[in-house]
Amino acid sequence: MKRRSFLAASCGLALNTALPAGVLAAGSRRLEKIGFQLYTARRLVEADTAGTLDALAGIGYDEVEFAGYFDHSPAEIRSFLDSAGLAAPSAHVQLDDMRSRAGQVIDAAQVIGHEFLVLGWLAPSERKTLDQYRAHAELCNRFAERCREAGVRFGYHNHEFEFEELEGRRPMDLLLAETDPELVKVELDLYWINVAGADPLDYFARHPGRFPLCHVKDMAADGSFADVGSGRIDFAAIFAASGKAGLEHYFVERDDSPDPLATAAAAYAFLRGLEF
Repeated sequence: MKRRSFLAASCGLALNTALPAGVLAAGSRRLEKIGFQLYTARRLVEADTAGTLDALAGIGYDEVEFAGYFDHSPAEIRSFLDSAGLAAPSAHVQLDDMRSRAGQVIDAAQVIGHEFLVLGWLAPSERKTLDQYRAHAELCNRFAERCREAGVRFGYHNHEFEFEELEGRRPMDLLLAETDPELVKVELDLYWINVAGADPLDYFARHPGRFPLCHVKDMAADGSFADVGSGRIDFAAIFAASGKAGLEHYFVERDDSPDPLATAAAAYAFLRGLEF
């Protein structure tokens, strides 16, 4: 029996609950694949990587995105994924990895089967000036070229600070302008761009095809994190522009979930039924 079928009993979550009235937007498309960013369940992944992947597959997820391997080898990670019936098209990397461990990181991606490596975050000390962002753009281009040589793609994941003006310019605009659009893509975090007051649809229109990945993360009325589908972000309107954006992978995330598997189940149920 495939492990994907076991969760209903082990997790005790009702996944077929009727969606609240009004969640379906006018449209005829639905997501073909739904992914999950493992940072949401980082404590579970650290304690039991294989079991957590099994649980997510049991909920129905097709894909996961890694944010660390918790001392497992690339071969072990690949075996866990194969056993669960999951793909891992993406993983986050750190700036120091790109600077000093590029070869090892790319080799691991090839073993595990990642299609993308994504720079996940810049520490405050790394984002004080636009000149720092220019240096990051240069590094991204170089690292992305090495990725391409290995058959891997590269992306940059945003928070809110890239959209906040620095020295009269949005750092995200600088990054988009000074990185090669064929080499460097963007994983758009739909929560953080909203925190910054920027418009995803505007960025899709100005940079078509640059956004093959996104973090599907919702915002409560008070601006805090929320389970996907319970907040105020209009995912249907954003996903309706997926063709222009170039979106291929959609990873559910909630940074502070008190119950990651319940968060995963609620998000999956909502997205499974969402039309756009």
